[in-house]
Amino acid sequence: MTEPYEAYLDGYDAILAGVCATGRRLSRAELEGLRARGERAAEAGIGLRALVRAHLAAARVVRGGLPRGTDPDLLLGAVEQAVDAFAEGHERAQKLAVRQEEAARREFVDDLLYGRSNLGRLAERAERFGLLLSHAHAVAVAQAPEPFGDGAPVSRGVESSLLARFGTRRILLTTKDGRLICVAPADEPEVLAHFAKQTYAAADGSLVAIGRSHPGAGGVVHSYEEALGALDLADRIGLDGPVLYAADLLVYPVLGRDRQAMADLVRTVLGPLAGARGGARPLLDTLHAYFDAGCVTTEAARRLDLSVRAVTYRLDRIHRLTGADPGDPTQRYTLQTAAIGARLLGWPDEEL
Repeated sequence: MTEPYEAYLDGYDAILAGVCATGRRLSRAELEGLRARGERAAEAGIGLRALVRAHLAAARVVRGGLPRGTDPDLLLGAVEQAVDAFAEGHERAQKLAVRQEEAARREFVDDLLYGRSNLGRLAERAERFGLLLSHAHAVAVAQAPEPFGDGAPVSRGVESSLLARFGTRRILLTTKDGRLICVAPADEPEVLAHFAKQTYAAADGSLVAIGRSHPGAGGVVHSYEEALGALDLADRIGLDGPVLYAADLLVYPVLGRDRQAMADLVRTVLGPLAGARGGARPLLDTLHAYFDAGCVTTEAARRLDLSVRAVTYRLDRIHRLTGADPGDPTQRYTLQTAAIGARLLGWPDEEL
């Protein structure tokens, strides 16, 4: 028996011999002592299988010294009680260690995504979880009708797919507020692309937003906030997924910074549409579809499930009401900017 195990077997042979001599069961104090030893062994990093083998080996030695005629069931029963108590303590310590690790990871994730910790200390902690914050990172955030949870089948499936393809390439996968989050090195964009693909395939109705890459610990926060902003924008104005890139949406926050100026533009340019039969909504939807289709009338008609003739009529109606021709490149920009502003401000459903 090797020395590392002897400290956890001290007195074990005496317990077995005492039980075999008297026929008693292990006392409460003996069982608690065995549980405590199991905890200490787990904290020392000694595996349970090796310790069980050591207990069985010690039991064989005890059996060889028992008086002739001793009931072997007494020894077997005592070994069963002892090993069960020892294993219980070992497992208890392991579960506590897992909970502590999960708590530390959750605290780190919160500090990382909200920038609430000293950056130097945060960088030190990050290495423990596989990140090098001296490098640039980008963050992808996924949301779905059903919230993502730690250990849930969808989260585990996405994580397994990432590990199978990329291994441990400085990737952090976690959940926050019901969303699934992936932090990856900026020089490996294929990681976030794969994350988005797997999430979309695993979770019906999911939408993934990817922030731009930024350097340093503060860069993770910045990229995360950009991804959240993209998801919020998608909710407010109905952007299509399944993947949104913050870099493609920079015009929206720029246009939304001066709300009053944008409201004036929408009222001035698109306000006349409210006088049309049926209100502004059908004509505004036509503008959105037309611009989203790259100003291709046939594609806009397909998206609206209308005939090309009906779309052409609506575009002509918009021209006559607003004085701006959607087909004229010099006037198109004003109309498109006003249409974006209407989306941002919720017009015509919301008062300006």
